[in-house]
Order: sequence, then C-alpha cells, then structure tokens
Amino acid sequence: MSHDKSMSGQSDAGMSHDKMAGGASASDKHFMMMAAQGGMAEVEMGQLATQNASSDDVKKFGQRMVDDHTKANDQLKSLAAQKNVPLPTSLSAKDQATKDRLSKLQGAAFDKAYMKDMVTDHTKDVADFKKEAGAGKDSDVKSFASQTLPTLEDHLSNAKTVSGGMMAKGGMHKDSGMKACHPQQ
Repeated sequence: MSHDKSMSGQSDAGMSHDKMAGGASASDKHFMMMAAQGGMAEVEMGQLATQNASSDDVKKFGQRMVDDHTKANDQLKSLAAQKNVPLPTSLSAKDQATKDRLSKLQGAAFDKAYMKDMVTDHTKDVADFKKEAGAGKDSDVKSFASQTLPTLEDHLSNAKTVSGGMMAKGGMHKDSGMKACHPQQ
C-alpha cells in the first residue's frame, strides 16, 4: 500500500504524535497512561485502606476502589494493547510517596488522610475523564472515558459522603454514609 506523503504534508519523521500509537493521538495516549497510573494507585491505596482503616466505611470504600479500579484497569489494558500504547507498570513517584505516607498511618489518622486524598484524586479524575470523553480524538478511548466516568463520579460522591461523615462526627462511625456507595438497582 502506497502512502503519498506529499498529500499529507508530513514525512514519517515529521509525523505528529497525533497519529502514532495505532491511531491514538498523543493526547489520547497521555490520557491512557495517566488513567493507568491513577488506576494502579487507587487499587494499591484501596488495599491499604482494607488493612489500615479503623472505620468499616473506609474499609468498604477501599475495597470498592480495589474492585472497580481493577475492572477499569483491565479494560484499559485491553484497549491499550489494541492501540499499541505501552502503559506504566509501577506507581508514579508522587503516588508512591502518597502510598508510603499512608502506609505509616493507622486507624482514624489513616481514615482521615486516605479519604481526603480520595476526594482530591477523584475530583481530578472526574475532570480528566470528562475532558477525554468530550475532546478525545480516538473513539474507543473516548468511549472508555465516557463509560468509566459515572463510576468515578460515584466514587467522588461517596468519598465526600464518607469524608463528610468523619468531619461532622469528629471521627468515623460504623455506618456514616457508605450505604450510598452501593446504590440499590
């Protein structure tokens, strides 16, 4: 198959990153890599929550992070393989530092720090996934972002509920808000 480079105005060496990686644009590739990093961090920190939290609500939230982000990570890995986009396999330095900080905490101190991080992280995640769902170039990557977004929005809402329950009561109590984490269907 012949490709007339004069028609595109680009040589292979000058090809923009927007058409590399099996059709995924540079911004789509960046999104996929960022989502993979974030997803790995959510799973690892969720595992910490199941071990270090004192509140049942925080433990349940952590387990939900493990379950939901493992599922999303698996979908993303499959999509990345189709698009020939290599994904990171270890935490970023920032996420590793957060994990290290959280791993030194136990009980109520862990609960408060973890839930604060979850509100911050999911606020950013929701914004990033909304941006990709609206402005992504690759339809498959946009679809992944669109399909994952409602789960992230639910995580953010639940993180705020659990965190708010901690603030209002001066600490975590057994049933301070996790019922919203698993809506009746």
